[in-house]
Amino acid sequence: MKILTNVNELDPARTFLCGQCFRWQEDESGGFSGIARGRRIFVSQNGDKVEIDGIPDADEKLWRSYFDLDADYGEYIARLSEDKTLKKACEASAGIRILRQEPFETLLSFIISQNNNIPRISGIIARFSEQFGGKIGDNDYAFPTAEKLRGIEAGDLAPLRAGFRARYIADAVDKINRGEINFEEIDALPLEPARERLKTIVGVGDKVADCVLLFAFHKTDAFPKDVWIKRIMSECFPDGLPECTKGIEGIAQQFLFDYFRNVRSEKEISALKS
Repeated sequence: MKILTNVNELDPARTFLCGQCFRWQEDESGGFSGIARGRRIFVSQNGDKVEIDGIPDADEKLWRSYFDLDADYGEYIARLSEDKTLKKACEASAGIRILRQEPFETLLSFIISQNNNIPRISGIIARFSEQFGGKIGDNDYAFPTAEKLRGIEAGDLAPLRAGFRARYIADAVDKINRGEINFEEIDALPLEPARERLKTIVGVGDKVADCVLLFAFHKTDAFPKDVWIKRIMSECFPDGLPECTKGIEGIAQQFLFDYFRNVRSEKEISALKS
């Protein structure tokens, strides 16, 4: 079946290229395809119309949740627009959605993302899936489960060329299989204790933990801080985020990240504050 929406509700490029996911690729026609939840999905745009294809009829609710299509982003934007800088960011980057991704894949993906670039991150994840995941198409592989990786050691991950991150991956897999990290418990916890629980994994700090909490558990008060966001905070919010972001700091983060990443000049950045 197909899910139809519009670009103001789901802008494919802004959603898939804003740093929250690594298995979606743009094709020559400007459409996107990606592997998520063990299935290849296609998203195309024709004018203002957006079409999501490849979804079984019985799974519409699951995929509407994955793309967060039932959330009222218009309400988020109205709240954030109380701040002039955020208003500009929201106007420029409308159509971003926070994907509800699978927790284990999101955790390992952001462990892999540390001190890395997106092409290399995507390559490691692709090799990881091909070597350890199940085949779901002629050339497609699902991301492996923690159970399938039980007992894996850092040395077993050498073919991935993940470097120092292999030790972190192995520790995450071990803690999950031992029950020391339980995703249902993390989902039920408030932000700070959930963050601290994830940080018991070797190599997981605040930024990786907050990415997982925002992009997998949809804790919208998580606010991951990479170099872009730290610069934005220094330039525009030296005293912290405005009150209008409370509870939806992660939504604000995505609008700010996308907008600043596409701002090309220091003059334009400075103009945000005026």
